[in-house]
Parts: sequence; structure tokens; C-alpha cells
Amino acid sequence: MADHPPNAAVRLLAGDFYATDPHPHFAWMRRHAPVYWDAAGGVWGVSLYDDVVAVSKDPRTFCSGRGIRPDAPPFPYMIDIDGVEHRRRRSLVSKGFTPRRIAEREPRIRQLCVDLIERARERRRFDFVADVAAWLPLIVIGDMLGVTPEDHERLLHWSDAMLEGSGATSLDRIERANTAFAEYSAYQRDVIADRRVRPRDDDLVSILVHAEIDGAKLDDDTILAEALLILIGGDETTRHVISDGMLELIRHPEQRARLAREPGGIPTAVEEMLRWASPIQNMARTATHTVELRGQRIEQGQKLLLLYPSANRDEQVFAAASTFDVARRPNEHVAFGFGAHYCLGASLARLELRVMFEEILRRMPDLELQTDAPPPRRASNFICGLETMPVETRA
Repeated sequence: MADHPPNAAVRLLAGDFYATDPHPHFAWMRRHAPVYWDAAGGVWGVSLYDDVVAVSKDPRTFCSGRGIRPDAPPFPYMIDIDGVEHRRRRSLVSKGFTPRRIAEREPRIRQLCVDLIERARERRRFDFVADVAAWLPLIVIGDMLGVTPEDHERLLHWSDAMLEGSGATSLDRIERANTAFAEYSAYQRDVIADRRVRPRDDDLVSILVHAEIDGAKLDDDTILAEALLILIGGDETTRHVISDGMLELIRHPEQRARLAREPGGIPTAVEEMLRWASPIQNMARTATHTVELRGQRIEQGQKLLLLYPSANRDEQVFAAASTFDVARRPNEHVAFGFGAHYCLGASLARLELRVMFEEILRRMPDLELQTDAPPPRRASNFICGLETMPVETRA
């Protein structure tokens, strides 16, 4: 199957592999087996930046239509679709992410950031993840999906539980994920039914409900699938970049001080936070025919994992790749993917990150960790980041 030596530490489908610092193992893969066959998972791991980009640009050979998760069948949302149908579906969803609509959200996003930061600051000691980072993207996505403010806590629970099921081996976690999916689906179907009768100008569900492809409207299952994709893609990912970005600024006080003095550098810093955190651990592609990559024979039907965190630490592309540098330029990271499936919400995520760090650096310049222990990370083979981060401020 493969001519490289097996490495028992590389377990690409195991959630705890990503939670316990996979970067030394990614570095081993890049040096010794850049296209690595994980026999236990039955998948290929693609670790080099150039290969991740090349596979992403070749959907005829490496398709998304057979599922972007290595351990689950395809789901009827656009990220699991290729070609013309993908472009049609993407064009509909993109109407909720136009530059005008994104720009219109900045006042709301800024007020949310201020409210979250000020409430946390009053307490002096708090959990940065649970009290700040988790809420901004959750509320913004909730607004887009028609979730009422009183249901935000339920939405946060559903989002967390569904992601905790990815790569889980615990039956309890898998059951919680299934229950969360069922409850979220029932809630979102009610929103869809309401928007068919009472559309609004400010949410994405209304856009999808009344959109047409070749004269036909989208059915409820299709709209539900896209809403789920937007929830998972827009909530958990940005949360983890906020948390990891803040952690690195605490660890690099000279860089934090520079940004506080020169907030015009925050957009560049945001790109480094995205590269560094790379919250989406991987997406899968399926070989449509037998093909060779880096000397490895990949059989038709086999899955490949595009390992974005590894690509974003590729020493052949990024100088001092294992160093966090808020002034890094150029910084052509692949945290948002690459090619036809490049993240639709990238502009929204960048806006949320920029505004959040503008306000944090202004309002909590002395934020520090409460403990020297490394914050725990979520055990997920899909989207991974800090679970908790106890902090304190004197300001």
C-alpha cells in the first residue's frame, strides 16, 4: 500500500491525536512521509502545503462529492458537492455574505464585542473561551440562521455537542451528538417554515427559502443542510481562532504591546492567528481514479485528508514556520481551505476577529492566564481548539 514506515503516533481519525499537539507528528510526516497511509484509519494524510493546494485545485481527480469527512457518508450540503451543482448552491448561499451585508454587520459585531468584554472585565477572573470567545461567532451566526436571543444557549449546546462527536470513541459523546443534531434540526425546520410565510431582510434562511435554481425552490432538507454547514463552519472555527490568538498574544507580550500601540496592524495579526490556529484540522477528498502523488499509489475510492494545520507550518513555504509572528508577510495560509470550496464566510470571520481584538487590546490590555498549565483542547478530528482558558485582568 505504501513504501513509508508506519508511525503508531499518527492516528488521523482519532480526536485525541489533534487535542495533544499533532505538530511534531505533522513535522515527521512532512520530512519522511508527506503522503502518509494511516492503515488504522484507512486514509491518506496529505501534509505538505503544495500538495494540499494541488489536491484542492483538482476536483476531477480528488472529489468532494463522496464526503468531506473521512469517517462519515456525504451529507446533502454544498461542501459535499462538486461541479455545476456546487456552484449553483454556493451562489445562493453567498448572497448572505456579500461585501455589503458583511459591512452592515460591523456595528452589531462591535457592540457584541464590547458587551462581552465589559461583562467579563467586571468579574476580573473568567474563562476566556466560555465567557468571550464562544459567544461572538455563535450570536452572529445565530442572527443569520434566525435563532432568537433566548435560544442562543441552546444553539451553543447543540453546536458543541455535534462537534464533540467528531472522532469520538465514547458512546455517550456520540449519543449526545446525535441528540443535538435531532434537536437542532427540529428547531431549524421551524425557522424555515416561518420564513416561508414571513421572510425577513436580515437573515440567510429567508434568502435560501425564497431562492430558486432553474425555477425550483430549495426543499427543507437542503436548506437545513446548508444551515448546519453555516453553523458548524461559522461558529466553532472563529471561536477557536479568537481563543488561540489571545493565548499567543499573552505568551508574546511584546507582540501584544505592539498591536495595542499600532492597532492598524491587527488585520495582519489576524492572518497569523488564522495560520497558527488552523481550527479546521482536515477535509477529505476521494480519488476518482487510481493516481500517484509523491510516489504513492492512491487507489480509486480511497480518501485523502488535507491536513491544513500541517500545511500552515510547512517550512518550505513559511519562514520560521513554528514561530508566531503578528507582522508575518506574506502569509498565504490555507486556514480557509483553497479552490472551489474556499470558505464562504472568510470575510465575516476576518471582520469578527479584527473587531474583537481591537476591543480586547483597548479594554483588557493586561489580560493574563490564571495558571501556567496549558489550556485543554477539544478532542475532535474535524474542528479543534481550546476548551477552556481561565484568565484574569486588573484593568
